[in-house]
Amino acid sequence: MIQKTLQQLFFSLFLFYALGTFLQAKELTAVDVYNQMKFILRGEWQLSPEEEQSNTTGAHKNPMIKHLVGTEKTAVEYKTIGHGATLQENLLTGTLKEMVTMYHCNSVSHCTEVKATHYCAKRNQPEFLLNLKESNSTTFVFDCDMKTELCNSDEDHIHKMIFELSDEDDHLKSSYLAWKDKKLRKKHSIYHFDRK
Repeated sequence: MIQKTLQQLFFSLFLFYALGTFLQAKELTAVDVYNQMKFILRGEWQLSPEEEQSNTTGAHKNPMIKHLVGTEKTAVEYKTIGHGATLQENLLTGTLKEMVTMYHCNSVSHCTEVKATHYCAKRNQPEFLLNLKESNSTTFVFDCDMKTELCNSDEDHIHKMIFELSDEDDHLKSSYLAWKDKKLRKKHSIYHFDRK
């Protein structure tokens, strides 16, 4: 009796482990990533203190935004609009460098791509597509949509966006990688945020 109960217990544990492994190995879809972004990013974030602004090119030292570093002021906010159809990112709120990015599925009923338009302080609006191969449940990667004129131009624009969550999803590293003359620039806008 005890041996049979132990066998059943081990079999149940094996099934639980196998199911967990299967779910981890499940390939993320565009709608999975979009829903994760809406859930995990929502709310207000503040710029992390100076010592946490590591692996950046110093964008946080810009005179227009350095007063936000290490304070409790909102530096980026995510909210859903349009009955959940769009995720709106307000970046560097209340500064001259304030920017907005709008993320949405290509179709409400059958989401196969996540698109984004970045309304940039560079005074242009690059369009992006989610890179599913480089994204996962805590890293969201967007590449400039090479079907658009701006992404193929020599004009200075943001060409790749990477959002990396850590510290139990309470820390966010946002990288806006710049492109000019059809190559990556040496200086990018990379910020560390902490959830408020």
